[in-house]
Amino acid sequence: MKISHEILTLRTTHPFTIARGGSSEFPVVWVRVTDSDGNDGWGEASPSKFYGETAETVVAVLPRLAAAIDGINPWSLEEIEHQLDLAIRFNGAAKSAISAALHDLAAKRLNVPLWKMWGLDPTRAPRSSFTIGIGDAADIKRKVAEAAEYPILKVKLGSDHDEEILRTVREAAPDKVLRVDANAGWTPKHALRMMEVLVRHGVEFVEQPLPAHDIAGLRFVRERAPLPIIADESCVTSADIPRLVGAVDGINIKLAKCGGLREALRMIAAARTHGMLVMCGCMIETSLGITAAAHLAPLLDYADLDGAALVANDPFIGASIAGGRIALRDAPGLGVTKA
Repeated sequence: MKISHEILTLRTTHPFTIARGGSSEFPVVWVRVTDSDGNDGWGEASPSKFYGETAETVVAVLPRLAAAIDGINPWSLEEIEHQLDLAIRFNGAAKSAISAALHDLAAKRLNVPLWKMWGLDPTRAPRSSFTIGIGDAADIKRKVAEAAEYPILKVKLGSDHDEEILRTVREAAPDKVLRVDANAGWTPKHALRMMEVLVRHGVEFVEQPLPAHDIAGLRFVRERAPLPIIADESCVTSADIPRLVGAVDGINIKLAKCGGLREALRMIAAARTHGMLVMCGCMIETSLGITAAAHLAPLLDYADLDGAALVANDPFIGASIAGGRIALRDAPGLGVTKA
């Protein structure tokens, strides 16, 4: 197998700001795997500095990952992901790009969509939320207005004016479902103080209220909170799930965190075993990266797959989330083409 890559710089329609900061430009890496017959599969690495990755680290690690799977039958998807993990720790975004490309390749060789290869029904996907990043009141009102077609909004908090943000969103969208993501920006006591505000504004659930390492704090909050708690930064791979049992109500999977589609499927199975809710989220990504994650949608309770909808220069056409409805294409592989 030959692995090639290209760095793409994505520009968001508006500066995208969360509790840890923001930007208008997000470099991603388009990865292509080509087999000996000239067939190719595509994947995308959407690196996050929070997890120690950049586009440069992805490019730097690709040769090592390619060497680790050299000579392995490309149909051996489980073994390939295992060898990628043995080759180097972490680097989830880089590994997930290779995983997506190999799944794309396998389904293309069978001439079926990946969701069909997995035996899934794409009509069972939940609606995706649309994210409203941190900003001032004027920014928030404009973003909510531009998201008019989406019935579910995910509101980024973790700022010094969270109550104002939430009040502004609710006034601008009185009938929409609201979800909140604090991106690890609160303390346990502040999280509990915020619960009254969240309930008053009809929030459905809270994602990652506390720092990733504070599992005891998450348990403290969950035992007292009137809303479900979803772990994101605290849950990177399936190995994290047992320690989160009883501390949260559900998990948020991201391919760039967990390192591949096989691992994402394991996370879903592990969470279900423990009676936990399952969500899949994303980074700022193209339709290529979003489409890979969207193939998991029929297995989810919640979806937050709006990364490409926030991008002004998406170079691909793939799954759509127009109006929040996740629509996978009936095309071989991931079903992604160049725009």
